[in-house]
Amino acid sequence: MKMKTIVLSLGVIAFTFCATSAWSQQVTYSMPQRNDDYRNTSVEIIGKVENNILVYKNNRGDNTISIYDENMRLVKNVPLQFLPDRVLNVDFAAYPDHFQMIYQFQHKAYVYCYGVLMDQDANVVGQPLLIDSSRVGFGNVRAKIYSVIHSDNGQRVLIYKINQDNDYNNVFYTFLFDPQLNLVNNSRLTLSMRENRSFLSNFLLSNDGHFAFVRVARAGANGNLSNAALVIKPPMTDSFMVHPLNLQGKYLDEMKLKLDNMNNKIFIASFYTLQRRGSIAGLYAGEYNWNGGAFDDLKFIPFSDNLKMDAKDNSSLNNAFNNFFIRQLVVRGDGGFLLTAESYYTTQGNQPWNRWNYMYSPWGFSPYYYPYYYSPFSPFYYNPFYWNNYQGTQYHYNDVAILSYGADGKLEWSNFIRKQQSDDNSDAFLSYRMVNIASALQFIYNEPFRRSYLITVMSVTPDGKLTKLPTLRGLDQGYQWMPRYGKQISSRQVVIPCIYRNSVCFAKIDF
Repeated sequence: MKMKTIVLSLGVIAFTFCATSAWSQQVTYSMPQRNDDYRNTSVEIIGKVENNILVYKNNRGDNTISIYDENMRLVKNVPLQFLPDRVLNVDFAAYPDHFQMIYQFQHKAYVYCYGVLMDQDANVVGQPLLIDSSRVGFGNVRAKIYSVIHSDNGQRVLIYKINQDNDYNNVFYTFLFDPQLNLVNNSRLTLSMRENRSFLSNFLLSNDGHFAFVRVARAGANGNLSNAALVIKPPMTDSFMVHPLNLQGKYLDEMKLKLDNMNNKIFIASFYTLQRRGSIAGLYAGEYNWNGGAFDDLKFIPFSDNLKMDAKDNSSLNNAFNNFFIRQLVVRGDGGFLLTAESYYTTQGNQPWNRWNYMYSPWGFSPYYYPYYYSPFSPFYYNPFYWNNYQGTQYHYNDVAILSYGADGKLEWSNFIRKQQSDDNSDAFLSYRMVNIASALQFIYNEPFRRSYLITVMSVTPDGKLTKLPTLRGLDQGYQWMPRYGKQISSRQVVIPCIYRNSVCFAKIDF
């Protein structure tokens, strides 16, 4: 089978801050490899280094990096023979001329964390660097111990682990590095977790090395969040700065953070309810100012009836946003921000969907249930490539809400991408991938069509105009796309995993 390319011509689109232009999108498929059976192969798209596109693959313990050229032709597969057995996790960060790989593995009673630099041809540069080790006993560790986050510009990388002491405090061990894996700072510090049902989430790293996240506590066994605080560790200190949020007796849903490195701010957003298990009433949003060391304009913004009318499907007006979950925050250059939220729920037999049980219940597979979400042994938080795959469960991913707020916190415009996606036992082909090409946001997703899917791209301009681009008929050629597992590798390129005749391959889109 030959590599295939599709070119789609697009019409003229006007943007609010650039000249009118005509452009096209091009889709290029890689050739499936026989050994890349999707049932046995896990993949991670590393990114673009020099002119090579790199993908990590693990097939039953065989670790390789596949190198593709600009036309998605496979140049070579490079076995990672230096990796030991029982690798627990790998993390990557791509740079213009090299990439980092942070890997951890268990050997006897210890888990070791190493870092290594590699060039565009997946050759090891220098020697692997031992970052840290943890004694875990002789049992098999099933999840990673160390987590890795990178700053937006890639100039700082933080490796950290969280232990728990006898007083139920979280003990952090942090290791801050530069792109060449030179150590900038390492710290040991403690964060109090005395309040019942507390957990941590939204770990971020600023361009200058500030470590930020939220500590929250939920109300009751499976209620919303009744207490929240922003926690910050400056790069060269061994202490946390804890900034409580004033919730005014209201309750928060899942919280989202987004760094604005240009203006030294952290944007905060969460849906809120008026009762512990009430309906979504609006948005709690604002920002933390790094220079002033305080919150700016944190406020509760109720949803209008008109917005709820646009959002509701078969629900009542009061419950219009109860199935929506915030997916992304996009910081605007004028001090405002844009938020996307997706309607999501599951059905299982005769059991009704319940948002609070999904997020906080100790039964089932909630990603937010205490203590899993902050635990270093969590199978949920610490596996971002985790695929839902539960027998007897039907997954539903529907409309996407796009809400744009000004610097004053007022809703300037809203729009909705209308879609109806569902599948039994797995959600690998559902949801969407958002690509930010500066002049517009592109939403890529599968649209059901005759027991199959059509690849659909919706474009949203900065003024809220929604345009459906020509449909990509990927499945007409036998390809099944998994958009939400894609990765943007440059300002106008994204790579998305696909399945072709049970083999994993990739589609590159040039916008």
